[in-house]
Amino acid sequence: QKPMQTPSGLHFRLTLMLTVLTTVPPRSMVELRQDWVFLTRFCFLTDFGRLDFRFRYPKSRCCQNILLYFDDSSQWPAVYKRPEKNCYQKEAVLRPENNQVINLTTRYTWSGCVVRVLSCVGGRSFRSVRERWWYIALSKCGGDGLRLEYEMKLTNGQSFWTQHFSADEFGILETDITFLVIFSMVFLLSCYFAYNLKGRQLLHTTYKMFMTAAGVEVLSLLFHCVYWGLYARDGVGNGSLKILGKLLFSVSFLVFLLMLILLGKGFTVTRARISHSGSVKLSIYMTVYTITYVILFIYEAEFFDPGEVLYAYDSPAGYGLMGLQLLAYVWFCYAVLVSLKHYPEKQPFYVPFFTTYTLWFFAVPVMALIANFGIPRWAREKIVNGIQLGIHLYAHIVFLIITRPSAANKNFPYHVRTSQIGILLSSPKGGEGGESFPHHAYGNSSFLGDSQPNFTELFSIQSVSLNLHVFGRKLYIPDWSCCGSGSFNFGHQKQKQDLQFSQYFSFSIHPPRLLEHVLEKI
Repeated sequence: QKPMQTPSGLHFRLTLMLTVLTTVPPRSMVELRQDWVFLTRFCFLTDFGRLDFRFRYPKSRCCQNILLYFDDSSQWPAVYKRPEKNCYQKEAVLRPENNQVINLTTRYTWSGCVVRVLSCVGGRSFRSVRERWWYIALSKCGGDGLRLEYEMKLTNGQSFWTQHFSADEFGILETDITFLVIFSMVFLLSCYFAYNLKGRQLLHTTYKMFMTAAGVEVLSLLFHCVYWGLYARDGVGNGSLKILGKLLFSVSFLVFLLMLILLGKGFTVTRARISHSGSVKLSIYMTVYTITYVILFIYEAEFFDPGEVLYAYDSPAGYGLMGLQLLAYVWFCYAVLVSLKHYPEKQPFYVPFFTTYTLWFFAVPVMALIANFGIPRWAREKIVNGIQLGIHLYAHIVFLIITRPSAANKNFPYHVRTSQIGILLSSPKGGEGGESFPHHAYGNSSFLGDSQPNFTELFSIQSVSLNLHVFGRKLYIPDWSCCGSGSFNFGHQKQKQDLQFSQYFSFSIHPPRLLEHVLEKI
């Protein structure tokens, strides 16, 4: 047919064709007392959009119409959620000469209806100057309500990557597959680094949290890829896989956020543990954050109107998450400044750490605002998906770089071995700040260099002067910072009655069993 001109100036062409459905989507049933109802929406391509349908209803319920609205302000926004308009007024914005109304009767040839039980099988092709949202509604103005069962198949071309996808979803599957491969490489590389760190007793809790966040991110992307792959095959997919993927994505984000706050407070970098009050505050904050995420999921599932193109952050829960993200950044800034004040020698780690993750903290709220107000709705989902994954990848790669176990890495954060933390926490000051690490800039030269191996520094033992204090059967070693096995000379002074004497011992020890060996010798 000849392209028609709509009131908004949009040129488009709707071609009617009788067809038999090659794949049958799930059957739905409508039985309402209303005379106008919204069915579904779909974003069609400029040239390849197509709707195939099958409607069936008793002849006694004649006559019902399929209404096709597009996203121009004079069309769908002018009728949807407008209770002041009746059924006739909602039909009046459409132009039958543009084939936007399909009358489901035998009198309308292109409806494909046959007698007795009216079974209408047909199709329609869509043409427009750009990708557009189309909204499909059903009406029977002035009648006794709607009653029919229907099946619809909405497609964009015949390619596996586009056929069942709405135009705003194009590229999501390819993007998710790409990021799945990249995040898998990041996770495997983090496991390799973790193996090296464990061998040097530097595999701390915060690094394990990073590995957890990266691993959960990989699982999230895997579930999303499976969901979109199934969706590309049949246009339905498995909704449970998509929900599980979103949940895992949120878990990864929360674990990574908690890790950043802990590192900002100096956990495993300048201190062995967080204070009791700090732990309580963190617990409350993360609980509130998690509950807000759950509310967002429930709000999206129960209250998002399918007749409107909405974004997850365009909701009260979404704005709450943005507020919590900014609150976390304020907390992060304060924690980093306090850590630098007490441990200025940690600037090589905290300065790039603070700078790079400042961008990360603001990226999520800025992305949400741009998505809500700056990206066209017919392109929003695919663009936001790529940006969101890119932000997560940036955060993980930056952390992987600044914690890589290499002699060339001047930003490496850890200098206290995992075997030393228990001893520090058992010191007499353990309840009053004994959790703080000694001031010691980490000597990253003990790692293998990037160009040639340095086995001497890897296995050598530095001379260390230790002050040992024995209280009962417990040995306390303040500011102990040695590592590895070797021979050490320990001096032990003990006051007994009015006499003072010294004992000296020479023996071999291994850090994890230091206390047992020393007590046996004493």
